[in-house]
Amino acid sequence: QNKRSISDVKYFSLSYWLLILTIMFFYNGVFPFVADASKFIVDKYHYDDNVAAYMAGAIYDVSLVMSPFLGGLIDVFGKRGVLCVVCATLTIPVFGLLAFSQAHPLIATIWFGVTYSVAAACMWPSIPLVVSRATIGTAMGLATSVQMIGVGCSNLIVGEIQGKSRDLPSEEVLKRWKYVMIYLLGNILACVATAVILNVEDSRKGGVLNLSRKEVNAKTEEEKLVDNDTDALVDSLKAIND
Repeated sequence: QNKRSISDVKYFSLSYWLLILTIMFFYNGVFPFVADASKFIVDKYHYDDNVAAYMAGAIYDVSLVMSPFLGGLIDVFGKRGVLCVVCATLTIPVFGLLAFSQAHPLIATIWFGVTYSVAAACMWPSIPLVVSRATIGTAMGLATSVQMIGVGCSNLIVGEIQGKSRDLPSEEVLKRWKYVMIYLLGNILACVATAVILNVEDSRKGGVLNLSRKEVNAKTEEEKLVDNDTDALVDSLKAIND
């Protein structure tokens, strides 16, 4: 059975691979930023460590409040594929503000918290919709692995960009932070691109990612009826042959 589950990977649809790339690119922007956000806020905006930590933590605070409600709404109304594009697109200004403006950092972190909440509620729950029930575990595990590979590489790249910033003048430190934000912005742009392609591919296959709960239930019932009719036909043929 395990051998069969592993071999099922080669049968995953293009929609699945586009979806996990969308997830990877989005989280390439989230986790490296959260890891270094408080230091960035201290270096650029000169807040003390405690205040900077609270501002950086606003991303998760917003998600803590919003995620349960967003998950329920998305279950009812669907549009997961569209929301992947929307939340990634709305994340673009976050890194623009951080890289090129002096806007209060709390604006960016709260904004990021909103888009992160939408992404978590629409991206991961889409995986079971594009794979068979028998391979959901394999699909989720592989998606997590790809995500972590991407995040790990992003952390290495961010560390390489920053270098030994403690030994650099403040002007050079801020310049390197700007390059970090531009790199993270590049990942979000890649996320937008893959999410758009994902929606195009999904629409060719019936638009399953954008179905509402009612439409998903109706489709499931229809598939059950087809399966039952098929089983009944097979049983009838067996009876005739016997």
